[in-house]
Amino acid sequence: MKTVIIGGVAGGMSAATRLRRLDENAQIVVLERSGHVSFANCGLPYYIGDVITDRDALLLQTPSSLKARFGIDVRVNSEALSIDRGAKSVAVRNVATGEQYSLNYDSLILAPGAAPFVPPIPGVERALTLRNIADTDEMAAAVDAALARPEPTAVIMGGGFIGVELAENLTERGLKVTIVELADQLLAPLDVEMAALVEKHLVKQGVGVITGASVTEVCADSVALSTGVVLSADLVVAAIGVRPETGLAEAAGLELGERGGILVDDHQRTSDPSIFAVGDAVVKRDVISGAEALVPLAGPANRHGRLVADVIAGRTVAAKPVLGTAIVGAFGLAAAATGWTEKRARAAGRKVRVIHTHPANHAGYYPGAEGMSLKLVIDAETDAILGAQGVGGTGVDKRIDVIATAMRGGLTASDLADLELAYAPQFGSAKDPVNMLGFIAENMRDGLSETVQWHEVENEVGEGVQLIDVRTPAEYARGTVDGAVNIPVDDLRERIGEVAQDVIVHCQVGLRGYLAARTLAQHGRRVRNLDGGYRTWARI
Repeated sequence: MKTVIIGGVAGGMSAATRLRRLDENAQIVVLERSGHVSFANCGLPYYIGDVITDRDALLLQTPSSLKARFGIDVRVNSEALSIDRGAKSVAVRNVATGEQYSLNYDSLILAPGAAPFVPPIPGVERALTLRNIADTDEMAAAVDAALARPEPTAVIMGGGFIGVELAENLTERGLKVTIVELADQLLAPLDVEMAALVEKHLVKQGVGVITGASVTEVCADSVALSTGVVLSADLVVAAIGVRPETGLAEAAGLELGERGGILVDDHQRTSDPSIFAVGDAVVKRDVISGAEALVPLAGPANRHGRLVADVIAGRTVAAKPVLGTAIVGAFGLAAAATGWTEKRARAAGRKVRVIHTHPANHAGYYPGAEGMSLKLVIDAETDAILGAQGVGGTGVDKRIDVIATAMRGGLTASDLADLELAYAPQFGSAKDPVNMLGFIAENMRDGLSETVQWHEVENEVGEGVQLIDVRTPAEYARGTVDGAVNIPVDDLRERIGEVAQDVIVHCQVGLRGYLAARTLAQHGRRVRNLDGGYRTWARI
């Protein structure tokens, strides 16, 4: 049996090496258009930033190493031109020599990946992208050239994961960086109040952030924005996002999905039973809705490449829907997400509960504790976890990974309260931040706590609801939610006569507000606690 794989890196090489481990006699040919078949594409921004100093460290495998260890015929600089499904053959062109030939297959695996989106604006040919080793070499040279100029500047079009990573790395190299993002926030996988924490951190580190605008023209040493602003730009990077590379599949008559990716079944088979597809070009299924999703992440690509090899080898397997769990770091801050955002859940018509917390990564009494902000989105009718987000320092990844695992296992939000997680004061708390999310979810499910969200307070106060800040007078003086009066939580019982019948309470992060709410509820008040407290409202 002969398997031809078009495209290397995560999906293609996972399929190739797994197939060899399952079938020593399989004939495996990998076609890769570029000169590198296996490289650490997630590490590319950090080579640009000189965090990774050895270029060769990015090259995970070479054609010769893959031949030696796995007996795989890897052909770099080899472009697949077309697929003849009837003849079960691929037309191939050697990029270096121009030679063309035909390659037969029994099974064909498409792993073409996705290409950076570059907007069709004047001068955009000066904009660089970062997707492969050739891009990396070009950008590294461009950075060196920019650094030779006085006060070098860079403009990054797009505030997604790659844009944020490059902002950090270019800043660390000595460039003055500005991110220009068309949406009203950075990092689309986060809700706006969580993304605001990242934006504030970037600005604090010297990165300019402009949202609600786009680059309309790239000039010789500047860019023009839709707002009329002109920014100096010795270096311009297009990091707007990626689009699935489906040209080969479409030309072969393979079915595409509603989102433009290659449509596959739960065995990664295309509409042609002899052709499989994996990676960024492929339609996935969302774990919550079952709808089509494009998730250009290395994790699903690797898993699905492995799965295809299993299918070809005759094993009984099926792909699972995806959560889209992802994380990005910048200047010591991590931002992670899994599942749906609140805005996506509400847009889908879901009735949701939302929880914001601001815990420390480990016991507060142990030196070095770092704060984080967590958000949990819950289906109000079923208590199912719809998604989670985290922004902060050490430990954000751990909490999001635990919640992603809980979602995959079908646990409810309230079930998080009973998770047994590793504890010692330098690693966590006896009541881990994930457990605390579960406690709050449990209280909300059981009717012991009613909350109001940061973006709902203004309207409620405008309707005449009393707002009480239950922090200390000193905290109140440093800043409070607009319209709040100060009655410290410890004074509530003796000042109960000052409390209206319908009231919202808030503290710094939510705990004292919850205590106040429980007290007032038992004194006959209809009371709601501002979820996440002043910190969430103020986005600090």
